[in-house]
Amino acid sequence: MRVFWGSVGILAVVLALTGAVLPILPTVPFLLLAAFAFDRSSPRFHGLLMAHPVFGRQIREWREHGAIASRVKVLAIGGMAVGLGVSAFVLPVPLWLAQVTVLTLVALFIATRPVPPPSGLRAEPRMRG
Repeated sequence: MRVFWGSVGILAVVLALTGAVLPILPTVPFLLLAAFAFDRSSPRFHGLLMAHPVFGRQIREWREHGAIASRVKVLAIGGMAVGLGVSAFVLPVPLWLAQVTVLTLVALFIATRPVPPPSGLRAEPRMRG
């Protein structure tokens, strides 16, 4: 199973890196998947992800509190809006409307997640994994 989870983790990191440069592909959800997979396969890679200066905190906040920082919410929803704007000129209308529907639901999910507690406060962890 370690090989399976390690492969899932590597694939998720590759997709996350792709998402870092393409506005239509998310980054953090793939890093969450990678952290989950590496937690089961590679303590070294899991540690690298959790210690990452940009994404480590976001992964910890999600895992501990199911929370997304306000700044991250704005960036994510703004990135989706930009992607929708670009795809309006590229996609046929039925596909674009499908994309609008999916991204609206994703934006609502993101917007309704709690914000993490201030860094000095530690609540009980929501879940592990």
